[in-house]
Amino acid sequence: MRFGYWLPVFGGWLRNVDDESMEASWEYAKRVARRSEEIGFDLTLVAELNLNDIKGVDAPSLDAWSTAAALAAVTSTLELMVAVRPTFHPPALLAKQAANIDHISGGRLSLNVVSSWWEQEARQYGVAFDQHDERYARTAEWLTVIDGLWKTPRFSHTGRFYDIHDAALEPKPKRRPRPTIYAGGESEAAKNLISGQCDAYVMHGDPPARVADKIADLSARRARTGLAPMTFGVAGYTVVRDRREDADREVARLTDVRQNAAGYANYQQWISHTELEQRVSLEDYSVSNRGLRSGLVGTPAEVLDRVLEFEAAGIDLLLLQCSPQLEEMERFARQVIAPYRSRRAAHTMTFCKA
Repeated sequence: MRFGYWLPVFGGWLRNVDDESMEASWEYAKRVARRSEEIGFDLTLVAELNLNDIKGVDAPSLDAWSTAAALAAVTSTLELMVAVRPTFHPPALLAKQAANIDHISGGRLSLNVVSSWWEQEARQYGVAFDQHDERYARTAEWLTVIDGLWKTPRFSHTGRFYDIHDAALEPKPKRRPRPTIYAGGESEAAKNLISGQCDAYVMHGDPPARVADKIADLSARRARTGLAPMTFGVAGYTVVRDRREDADREVARLTDVRQNAAGYANYQQWISHTELEQRVSLEDYSVSNRGLRSGLVGTPAEVLDRVLEFEAAGIDLLLLQCSPQLEEMERFARQVIAPYRSRRAAHTMTFCKA
């Protein structure tokens, strides 16, 4: 199991708490990333939105790709999973940019391909907004171009969305055969695209049993393509406390829903432009990505047991959110990651002796 987290590019994750003491600034992002390496985290996801969908459109948010390039130069072990939305990035230019950042990082770049959902943002930034299935058609062609440019000396492509003529891209990415491509989605269009063109499937928060069903579904789709098996990640919001009642009290605080909060209208747009397998609740509104449904709330022992349940279900990566970021990450690393790795090391040693 690897442990990742969402970089706080929006100044927090709670739509009902105005000030989470984690400002949307380069200095704070750099501090979080550097410290996360020291305490045992493997990966950070750098989300991409030009507007702030958590704190409201007038609040600051960091640009994903310039932030990732800067982080590549000031970190040494952290995988940088950077979100990218095809409608905002011509594929040949993004392939070039990503290859360069991959070299700066020493081969630590990966992509989280996201099919844009926010119509208001697209209109404000002068970008075409495709409807749901059309977005996935564009994404499929976009991935074809990216893959071709990264893997072949010269690449040409003529399609519905992109025309590429005998393009050369050097240097190729440092990571071979290409940087890992992660993607998520719950519609048929999304799952068919991901199983056929991506390397890893990342899911919204859900209990391990439901996650296991999704893994089985995507694995079967993947097997039909003849490609190598995928890896799997799931989002989760974590609250670790020495006493269960303290953890429950914190969850009650952060889910004290105010529907007039600045992010509520943005949340409604997300719902209207996505196709989800489940109905969402106002509690899901409070914490993004259905993070509370993963059940990573409780005492250190309870949360560690949940991590082991996810591992048994087939999860390779936990993508965590927490608030305030630095303080809660320190607690999770000390009380969950360290015991988990000690347990795994002991198990490996026992297995080797046997």
